Amino acid sequence: MLLAVDIGNTHTVLGLFQDEELRADWRVATRKESTADEMGVLLRSLFQDDDLDAGAVDGVIISSVVPDINEPFSETSRRYFGVDPLFVGPGVKTGMPILYENPHDVGADRIVNAIAAQSRHGAPVIVLDFGTATTLDVVGPGGEYLGGMIAPGIGVSAEALFQKAARLHQVDIRKPQRMIGRNTEESMQAGLFHGYVALVEGVVARIRQELGCEAPVVATGGLAPGFANELTFLEAVEHDLTLEGLRLIWNKNQP
Repeated sequence: MLLAVDIGNTHTVLGLFQDEELRADWRVATRKESTADEMGVLLRSLFQDDDLDAGAVDGVIISSVVPDINEPFSETSRRYFGVDPLFVGPGVKTGMPILYENPHDVGADRIVNAIAAQSRHGAPVIVLDFGTATTLDVVGPGGEYLGGMIAPGIGVSAEALFQKAARLHQVDIRKPQRMIGRNTEESMQAGLFHGYVALVEGVVARIRQELGCEAPVVATGGLAPGFANELTFLEAVEHDLTLEGLRLIWNKNQP
């Protein structure tokens, strides 16, 4: 079985594949100070809770945007599963031309998402990833990674507002009953939620205009479901998109 791991700034998503079937998946907090043993204990408990055999894991692939945790996770993979992990990065076969000015600058998760989206929806395609940052990645008509956009995630934007404005207290980020807020809480929720919806709608419209076609848009990331009903142009919301991309890359790099 293959253990696919996507290490993000806020959360780490793990998926266990048996051939093409995703047998289980988990989302846990990313802790930069975690040791290899702590990670191993966590993984063992996740496997046990789902009645899965950790000894059946014969491959581990990782995409990471948190370099500090890479070596501890490598040690976990070797110690608890007996395999060296494959990190998505320079030298790894992806099958997708990268047209970024410096391909090494592209986050591994962005390439992984693009590969999975193209596999499922063809090309061109646009990927929206709602996480700590909101990223938008574009696969061109020829199946090449063109680039994209990075914006502060809605959680980051809200936190900055709460910290910098002395008279504004923290509120839940959710869709309010009205666009025109009648109190401070409603006003902040309207600005955060609908402002973010408008940001995404505007950016997608302009990217489609620059691309010259109505490319389908696929959303993923922990915050994606909260916007699914507001963004009418979405082709799909796929929580396992990154995991599927990791599986595809793993297969491309096997003898």
